[in-house]
Amino acid sequence: MNDRVPTLHDVPLGLTAEGTRQEFDSMGTVEVPANRYWGAQTQRSLEHFSIGDDRMPKEVYHAYGVVKKAVALVNGDAGRLPRWKVDAIVRAAEETIGGRLDEHYPLYVWQTGSGTQSNMNVNEVLANRAIQLLGGELGSQRPIGPNDDVNMGQSSNDTFPTAMHIAALELIDSRLLPQLRHLRDTIEHKAKGWSDVVKIGRTHLEDAVPLTVEQEWSGWAAQLDQCETEIDHARAGLLQLSIGGTAVGTGLNAPKGFSIDVARRIAELTGKDFVTAPNKFAAQGSLDAIVRAHAALRGLAVALMKIANDMRWLASGPRTGFAELRLPANEPGSSIMPGKVNPTQCEAIVMIAIHVLGSDTAVAFAGSQGNFQLNAMRPVIIDAFLHSARVLADGMEKFRQFSVDGTDLDRETIHGYVDRSLMLVTALSPTIGYQNAAHIAEEALRKGLTLREAAINSGHVDGATFDSIVQPTSMVGSGYGGA
Repeated sequence: MNDRVPTLHDVPLGLTAEGTRQEFDSMGTVEVPANRYWGAQTQRSLEHFSIGDDRMPKEVYHAYGVVKKAVALVNGDAGRLPRWKVDAIVRAAEETIGGRLDEHYPLYVWQTGSGTQSNMNVNEVLANRAIQLLGGELGSQRPIGPNDDVNMGQSSNDTFPTAMHIAALELIDSRLLPQLRHLRDTIEHKAKGWSDVVKIGRTHLEDAVPLTVEQEWSGWAAQLDQCETEIDHARAGLLQLSIGGTAVGTGLNAPKGFSIDVARRIAELTGKDFVTAPNKFAAQGSLDAIVRAHAALRGLAVALMKIANDMRWLASGPRTGFAELRLPANEPGSSIMPGKVNPTQCEAIVMIAIHVLGSDTAVAFAGSQGNFQLNAMRPVIIDAFLHSARVLADGMEKFRQFSVDGTDLDRETIHGYVDRSLMLVTALSPTIGYQNAAHIAEEALRKGLTLREAAINSGHVDGATFDSIVQPTSMVGSGYGGA
């Protein structure tokens, strides 16, 4: 293009050519589909790592678009890239961020552990799209080069974990935490409507002393509150970015102040408080921040499994189970048993939780495999993290909409359990002693008597005394079990 400054054209997105074109890298030339923007290194990866059906999550590439846009703007402001190059790269990066170039990011999760191939996939796509916008020839790497221009001042070793943090935080903020809060709020709202309903508690799956339905559900809401606190705490670690560390954390080939400037620009572009990691050797040699963040997801999965299992146990029946809860009937539950309805939303949550627990093992194991200045297990970690966050968020939304929100009580069954409970005898212990109270419960169970009948037969209390002491509503306390 000689010395003329290329002009950015409004070229429609897409390629219609058929067949292949030649692309090149440092190892030689490669035939690439002519209707795709990627280049030689992407094609090599597709040929060498076509393993399974697991593709690198598109959220990673959208986050990478943010990284490349921020870097181009910083390099432009510093005069290292001419403005016309910046504009072309930024335009292509914005199309990536918006998902308009998704079909040009085809790589598999099972690739180089540093994420180099995905970084080069982004570099090649942005370079070729920028070349197209500038009226150049695709594959020529002129006037925009994937390494020299798009990747200026960067390495895969610092950009991939940066994109990981951006993608993870975006999903946490946009989907996971909002759905967690919605579910907690719905549980709290349902609980407050049942503050006057006394039921029998259960420990070891056996009858225990009374509590209210509100108190039981408040425990679930509190679990989710605690999960939110832990996720918020872990979230803070994701705000530290490794960009600027380049290959091993020393920042070789990155200009002075580059890491601070790019982190600041990423913060502006995303509206999140990203900062440069204070120690790039830790940020690149380990993936501790995202391991801790997934551990917080594991904690949420554990809480959700407990809540879902409690609900499906309490809804078991309708004639031969606990039958305290009535869950919404969303679909037929059996292909052979007419009229059967199952707690399917609860089951989905349990399966999601099981999967997240398994993924956490993989993430923790992969996180432990950092060697010297690089953890080379990045793709499996970010794939597992994004999958866990996505299914937890989606699962909580459906669980709330189609189970929790429509759940009601079978008050008659609940009241019947209270009337028949033997553990109400606990209220007599301070008056007649533990051993005497235990014998009353044992006698009632053995002879099929009511607790009142067995207590009067024991001679330790009369009917009036029993009635004044054994009052379920007075046994539930006045709050949520606090001091």
